[in-house]
Amino acid sequence: MATILITGANRGIGLELVRQYQTRGDDVVGVCRSTNTHLDASGARVIDGVDVSTEAGISRLSEALRYTPIDVLINNAGILRPDTLNAVDAENMLEHFRVNTLGPLLVTQALVGNLREGSKVGIVTSRVGSIEDNSSGNHYGYRTSKTAVNMVGTNLHHDLSPQGIAVLLLHPGHVQTDMTGGTGATTPVEAAAGLIARLDELSLETSGGFKHAEGYDLPW
Repeated sequence: MATILITGANRGIGLELVRQYQTRGDDVVGVCRSTNTHLDASGARVIDGVDVSTEAGISRLSEALRYTPIDVLINNAGILRPDTLNAVDAENMLEHFRVNTLGPLLVTQALVGNLREGSKVGIVTSRVGSIEDNSSGNHYGYRTSKTAVNMVGTNLHHDLSPQGIAVLLLHPGHVQTDMTGGTGATTPVEAAAGLIARLDELSLETSGGFKHAEGYDLPW
């Protein structure tokens, strides 16, 4: 039985990750800003009141997990607030960076003492953060924050590999969640299953990759 920590665990992909890891018998810690009946009913240990973009949230998480070894850390919390060239807003851009880019970095930094040789770190990013794959523009805040977190994940790969900790950047697909307004070709159940499969097969030899939940490599 492994100990799995998932941020953004109260809805969408995060909640489904909690459910699937719980079903297979792992010890799951679900982290979120506000819990709900769905997360509470999952059987996972819940740590709420954690905003990954704030110092107070990170401190609360670190304190709650001071003596808890973590086998798999999944940085899933994120926001998407669409914008276009004519509606770019500086605060909106910064909020995307605080949550989508700095959040995974600060969570991992705070919990690095809970990780050990053989632990794994997953970052749920997006293929829209790929520079090579960008063929449509728009979504300035979301796209750039995901491009930046891809660099964060690559840095973590280089810094954590010597400790025997593997890192993987993961695109879940276009998933039918509140974040996407229910649009998309993939259900949270399918996306979560793919993410879990990719993390299961992750090793130090494959650390540092950028993969679709379906298993293929994505361009940077």
